[in-house]
Amino acid sequence: MTDTPVTRVPKVPEVPNDPKEEPIMKSIFETLNAINVNDHTEKKNGLTYLSWAWAWAEVKKLYPDANYHVYERDTPTGPVNYFTDGRTAWVKTGVFINDLQHIEMLPVMDYKNRAIPLEQITSTDVNKAIQRSLTKAIARHGLALYVYAAEDLPEDEREVSAKQREASAKQREASEKQREASEKQRGKTETQADPDPAPRKTRPALVKELCVSLGITVEQFGSYRNTAALNGIIPDLRLNELSDSDFEALMNFVRLNAQLPA
Repeated sequence: MTDTPVTRVPKVPEVPNDPKEEPIMKSIFETLNAINVNDHTEKKNGLTYLSWAWAWAEVKKLYPDANYHVYERDTPTGPVNYFTDGRTAWVKTGVFINDLQHIEMLPVMDYKNRAIPLEQITSTDVNKAIQRSLTKAIARHGLALYVYAAEDLPEDEREVSAKQREASAKQREASEKQREASEKQRGKTETQADPDPAPRKTRPALVKELCVSLGITVEQFGSYRNTAALNGIIPDLRLNELSDSDFEALMNFVRLNAQLPA
């Protein structure tokens, strides 16, 4: 009996996956926060507005399964899409992206951003508040959040601008030192001018300092701001649009409430 020869097939060595070839997935917030919306905003009465329709279209392009919800409350005559404390009213909306929901509550306001008395509110006022609330809920996911933070550019572009400002400052400093050296060489007596007053800190910088001193996050500060606006302590405006007295009232409100026991 003759043995049948066995043909051995050599094993093909497995090639490990190259980690460099695997795409790095950005989070929802990183993706939306990098979008520059400046060409899609408009100013009305000194305030910057972003089109709700445009914002929602951008979200749906990137996340087709995104959805939103307008919260309602039951009344003897049926459900209504606003809430009230008996004096004014506010709406509540939520935006879902990949099962993550961000909720926004917004007072029903007039064109001056003042809360409308309950008995004067119309369905049109409520509808406008819902659209604005949805836009702000979308911003909590990242899109146009920098607009509500009273900043001019998205985070990536702000870093570039910061480097440009730093380079300009160094150039001015070098020019100033060169000028002083030239005057000394000519034997001129330098006239000591009064130093320029220290630049006034921006409101976002003051907010960050307050958050650090109180041990809270900027997001928590934003929640206190929303509460202050809902209670009529300040108008519902961005930080840089508040008057000095309203801004100080907001800072005092946060100091008081952040120090209260939980």
